[in-house]
Parts: sequence; C-alpha cells; structure tokens
Amino acid sequence: MNNPSRRTFFKTAGLALSSAALLDAVDGIKTQAGDPPLTLGMASYTFRKFNLDETIAMTKRLGLKRIALKSFHLPLDATPDQIRETVQKVNDAGLVLYGGGVIYMKNEDQVHQAFDYAKAAGMNVIIGVPNHDLLDLVENKTKEYDILLAIHNHGPGDKVYPSPRSVYEKVRDRDPRMGLCMDIGHTQRLGLDPGKEFVKYKDRVFDLHLKDVTSPTPEGKTIEIGRGVIDIPKFIKTLIKHHYKGTAALEFEKDAKDPLPGAAESIGYLRGVMATP
Repeated sequence: MNNPSRRTFFKTAGLALSSAALLDAVDGIKTQAGDPPLTLGMASYTFRKFNLDETIAMTKRLGLKRIALKSFHLPLDATPDQIRETVQKVNDAGLVLYGGGVIYMKNEDQVHQAFDYAKAAGMNVIIGVPNHDLLDLVENKTKEYDILLAIHNHGPGDKVYPSPRSVYEKVRDRDPRMGLCMDIGHTQRLGLDPGKEFVKYKDRVFDLHLKDVTSPTPEGKTIEIGRGVIDIPKFIKTLIKHHYKGTAALEFEKDAKDPLPGAAESIGYLRGVMATP
C-alpha cells in the first residue's frame, strides 16, 4: 500500500534495513523531556506457536519490557509452583508480566480461576471476555482482588463484545476497575476509526492491542503495522495527546510460524512514529 506517512517514516528513521537488523533496534524512543511517550508491550498470542522460553527471547530481541501472557505460555490450570516458575523466568529476563489474556469466562468457575491465576502471577490486569450474565460476579472479584479487568472487543462476527462501545455500555456504571482492552484491528474491521473510538471511551481503556489490517471490512486481515489501512501515526498521536498510561501491546497475528520479522518491522515503525514530531 502506498502510504505517504510510511514512506516518510522509513526515510526519517533510516530503516532501509533488513528485518533482521530491526531486531536489534534501540530499546525505546523517548521524548525530549526523557519520558517515553507511550509504553509498548507484547501480547504473547503473537508467539502462540512457540514455547515460553522462545517467547521471552523474541520479546527481548524486540526491545520490549512488558508482556501479557496467553494460556499457551502460562496455562490457566497451572499450579502455584508452575506460576511461580514462569513469573521467575519472566523477571529474570528483565521483563514485566503485567497481564494475562485473552481469558474467556463462560461460567462462574472460570471467573474464579481467572482471578486466582492473575493474583498468583502478580498481574495488574486481566484481558478478558466474561459472558454478560457473569458481570456482577466479575465486578465483585475486581473489588476483592483489586485487579483491572480489560474486556477485549473481537470485531465483526463476535456476538458478545464486537466493538469498544459494546464493552463500554456494560462497564460504564460499574466499578472503575472494569474497562476495555481495545483491539484497534478489530475496531477498524467494523469500519470504525480507532482514534475516535479511543477518545470516546478513554476513561475506561486500560490496555490496547496494536495491529494493522488490510481493509476496513470484516474480511480485513492482520498485516505488518504501517502496511495496512489504519492511520497509525494519527492513532499514536491521539494516544499521546490524551496521555494514555496503559500498555500498548503488539498483537501480530500474521505468520504464526515465523512472526519475528513482521513483529520487528511493526515495532520499528511504531518507534519511528513515536519519535517523529
């Protein structure tokens, strides 16, 4: 796709490099004041075909410090000892295990399991999809455990939480620890502008899944960030303008068996955008 902002970025950032070179990119981009304008992270679903050790190693190669683990890498039925071992591996690698998910909650047992799991792992946020009839119980658990619940929207075809609005309408009058994990790809696939959606619901956006898609329709597929139809520079600037403080996690669903080059290109592009006034 001939995206002018993308061409400008590659020229400015000097990224006429191979994907392999991008893997050793600078750890982060900072503002002139020295503070990172956004906190980037990794949704480990990106590395769903790889084990925990490989996932940690690739996340480190991308220069990221924060990770949310999917059950591929920390099973929901893990024992306390297994959870401690996993957390120790993440910590020893210099990473922060800030969250877990996406975690589906279709019955009361799964709600209790999700919160016990998150508490044992020291997670700050559960990226979850609780059934509507379980929201009262979920609200009680967020209060009891003091853990954020960020409900993930899954776009066209999802009958539970397709859009950011569908989440917001369910949580806006509930405990302030209940909010959204806004997936900007699925949001765009609904024909919605992710930036405008973020601004509408920003008071409850606790987590973000960053990606790009090939078209603003249900048929859109994940592609390297900057190659698709989402106006990424505009979206990033919107987050910065509104002082978003959560994690903006890459969820790269393309090339499941070889995701690292595309993930590196995507992170490199995001860093270039963040560094461009």
